[in-house]
Amino acid sequence: MATSQAVLAQALPAASPVASSSGIAQRKPASANLAGLPGTAFKGSVAGLRWDSNGSVQVSKSSLDVGVFKEGRTSSRRAVVRASADSGSESKNILMMGGTRFIGLFLARELVKAGHQVTLFTRGKAPITQQLPGESDEEYAEYSSKVKHLQGDRQDFDGLKEKLKGTNFNIVYDINGREGKEVEPILEALPGLEQYIFCSSAGVYLKSDQLPHFEVDAVDPKSRHKGKLDTETLLQSKGVAWTSIRPVYIYGPLNYNPVEEWFFQRLKEGRPIPVPNSGMQITQLGHVKDLARAFVLVLANEKAYGQIYNISGAKYVTFDGIAKACALAGGFPEPQIVHYNPKDFDFGKKKAFPLRDQHFFTSVEKAEKELGFTPEFGLVEGLKDSYSLDFGRGTFRKAADFSTDDMILEKLGIKTTVAA
Repeated sequence: MATSQAVLAQALPAASPVASSSGIAQRKPASANLAGLPGTAFKGSVAGLRWDSNGSVQVSKSSLDVGVFKEGRTSSRRAVVRASADSGSESKNILMMGGTRFIGLFLARELVKAGHQVTLFTRGKAPITQQLPGESDEEYAEYSSKVKHLQGDRQDFDGLKEKLKGTNFNIVYDINGREGKEVEPILEALPGLEQYIFCSSAGVYLKSDQLPHFEVDAVDPKSRHKGKLDTETLLQSKGVAWTSIRPVYIYGPLNYNPVEEWFFQRLKEGRPIPVPNSGMQITQLGHVKDLARAFVLVLANEKAYGQIYNISGAKYVTFDGIAKACALAGGFPEPQIVHYNPKDFDFGKKKAFPLRDQHFFTSVEKAEKELGFTPEFGLVEGLKDSYSLDFGRGTFRKAADFSTDDMILEKLGIKTTVAA
């Protein structure tokens, strides 16, 4: 462990001035160099970082600090800045590109509750509204009566401009944009636009040993999210007030990506959970409801014009830690975690694990300081919310596929016992 401490202690430089995304010099907090982090769990404190057997790591505003979840408990909730009817000072006429699943479902409700007029632009293939789990009939009826719909295909650029001609939308929330070329016709059709708010991704950052990722860090031009980078560049060049949000891994009720659901499926069946390599890879999850609130905080906020913000949970967590947190959230026994070397297998096109096999987490300090953003949900608490309102009710997005698990377990000589 002494060697591990030395590696990390040397990797925590003093804060240094850097250029912000708006070109203004600011102080950049120290990053942890995770090159050479051992593949075995250990307890201890290294230059402000601490791990324990649960595998959870937290960073504070002032320094890299500890915060590990404890069995049956979550971290205490800090004061939360909630969006109110005063968000944006006045009611806005908002066009949302997308809005009929996951992020959009929760964001549209936050905006309607804040007193804004919201119109969803979709192809009309999915229901325009759906009642959220835990939402009362009265709440759903009120939301449904206020949200509007504009049907069209954003890939039909001429048709899109025709649909938007003569409208008086002053705010755009682009939740499903993937390429810069998709944005240009919207900007052309709405010359009086006050702000364009874009959902990007933390996946645009260039892989690095210096973590967490800050908004000023290098990006990867070969990223599979290159289109989102191109969109940010386009918005910056058009002279429009814009804001981009870069989430990390998003979780919560109705999640269409198999993040927490992947773990819940295995826990429910009483199966071992195969985790690649050591399981000490550190990552970060953010609750969809916290993300929705962050999106509202940038609305008509001049501090947010021309800015990029990382948004995620306050805690960092290891892969093993996610498995244990999901077990706590769903009321399952301590999970049996099995580690394997992915290089020993040929899974074909199948994905054996839902997260990228690397350290991957960001700093949300900029959003905290400039927007007053504070995640409401601790990790276990947020997973409990997701489980109780979704998977725990018997709903899911994708049927369980244990084929890659079985390949791993067979090679490791581990027998599977199905839960009764």
